Amino acid sequence: MKRRTSIATPLLAAVLAFACAGPGDDALDVDQLEVQEDQSESLANDLLAFSLAMRKADRPRFDDFWADTVSATPLPDEDPERKKVADRAHKGAWSFGEMAEFSRDDYIDELWSLVERYESLEDVRFKVKKVDFTEDGLHAKAKIKFFFVGKHDGHGREWIKGLASLGAGKTGEGKPEEDPWKIDHFELTEMNSVVTEQEWFSDVSGPAGLNEKFPEFGRGANDGFVNHGAAAADVNADGLMDVAASGVLGNFLYLNAGDGTFTDASADSLLKFTPPGSGVAFLDYDNDGDPDLFFAAVGRQILLENRFIPDGRVRFTDVSEESGAAQSAIGFSAVVADVNNDGWQDVYVCSYNRYGTIMPDSWTEATNGTPNLLLVNQGDGTFRSVADDWGVADSRWSYAAQFIDLDDDGDQDLYVANDFGENAFYRNDGGSFTEHSAEMGIVDPGFGMGVSFGDYDNDGDFDLHVTNMSSTAGKRILELLYPADHPMRLSLDKQAVGNSLYANRGDGTFEDVSAAIGGLGGGWAFGGGFVDFNGDGWEDLHTPNGFVSGETMKDT
Repeated sequence: MKRRTSIATPLLAAVLAFACAGPGDDALDVDQLEVQEDQSESLANDLLAFSLAMRKADRPRFDDFWADTVSATPLPDEDPERKKVADRAHKGAWSFGEMAEFSRDDYIDELWSLVERYESLEDVRFKVKKVDFTEDGLHAKAKIKFFFVGKHDGHGREWIKGLASLGAGKTGEGKPEEDPWKIDHFELTEMNSVVTEQEWFSDVSGPAGLNEKFPEFGRGANDGFVNHGAAAADVNADGLMDVAASGVLGNFLYLNAGDGTFTDASADSLLKFTPPGSGVAFLDYDNDGDPDLFFAAVGRQILLENRFIPDGRVRFTDVSEESGAAQSAIGFSAVVADVNNDGWQDVYVCSYNRYGTIMPDSWTEATNGTPNLLLVNQGDGTFRSVADDWGVADSRWSYAAQFIDLDDDGDQDLYVANDFGENAFYRNDGGSFTEHSAEMGIVDPGFGMGVSFGDYDNDGDFDLHVTNMSSTAGKRILELLYPADHPMRLSLDKQAVGNSLYANRGDGTFEDVSAAIGGLGGGWAFGGGFVDFNGDGWEDLHTPNGFVSGETMKDT
């Protein structure tokens, strides 16, 4: 199969691999599909440039995207009435008048008012959900979604999002890739806004001394797709939380100064001179009272002993080899728990594979990742690698895991999020684990890249959040391939829909409530979890996201 920018991601490759493999009536005209997606990406790329012009308040560039006359929805003169939807946040939906014909300049003035309503505009995005083209490819009718985020006139922020039907044409006079789309139809179908009374978050990483600048992807040491992370613990017993992090240039330690700033102690602690890691976890492996450090890594896993006790100074020494922790894996993350209740902390490592050099043997049921590790602490400064014996040597391209006593029997169970395979819940049976995800309803066959447990509905038991990818382009292609009720569509939809939330029924099973609570599209999402951001007693969800784009550097 020919590879091109818009289908080079695992998600879109999975869609096409499934779609093109079938014989007979299910086989697809791949060339025609790629022509369609080339056209779709052309429109999506122009809408990305359109979005950027709005974000930069570049009115001349914005004007370039419009036809001389536009059939469009006039914007309301007044803001919508808003109702409180969260602490210090209010939401309202606009209603619209009848479609009308506008001159190019008049409608641009109309739409530009959305830019001018912000004191500072942080982000704007117009994205293609679905699109059809005329046979000659010179006109498009698209369903799009859009959002604006920025500082409101008051003390807080505003998030506008909506849906629209869009028509756009090309002149056909120049080269197809150089001939710009001109919008001639813009019909708003839904638009609402959430306004906060104050700023909830401010980026203080720079003033706090917690920011590092890395080379751009593809330059110098930043040439791979390895996960990196951070963890917090009080490494020097001063009552303040310190931070350890891994990165493409090495490992870092930041000591909390107690005044809102951190001191870079990477060199003084010797952490700077240790092999670079990926996932980061603190644990007191020797039970001496200070937190030691474990780094999952591509190759040899890394265990660093904190010498604050007995030396009185934070210094980390590499004890990987003598402790038996230096096991080989494509380690992307690590989690810590006492799995056998002997009073000593053990380590589980999620092991991936060398993606690109080795490809998954299935996009949804792969088993050719590298086996995960379970390192059981022997209590004498050494670990024993027992993942096979304990039944948790998962090889489904694992990304993240979490320990939790989900069945309330006094020992730690384990949930593993797999990127190219179904996820797993391993029940701790005392000396071994058994897999029970299917009967519990938490297999979650998306591209799993994060897991967290929390009580989202405040009913006293643990619910499950799984981080997966969501893709506008993936959904767009699926709509081209299959009707909504087609078995393949039902199977593949999960790969593009986003994160999952499972409500604990209290009887050992879970209910998928993702759609019922409104959907959890987090983009190319990683990690994340439950946290009560506003202190109202209800656990909220946070999901970081982002990845490397294709050749155009545009995620369309």
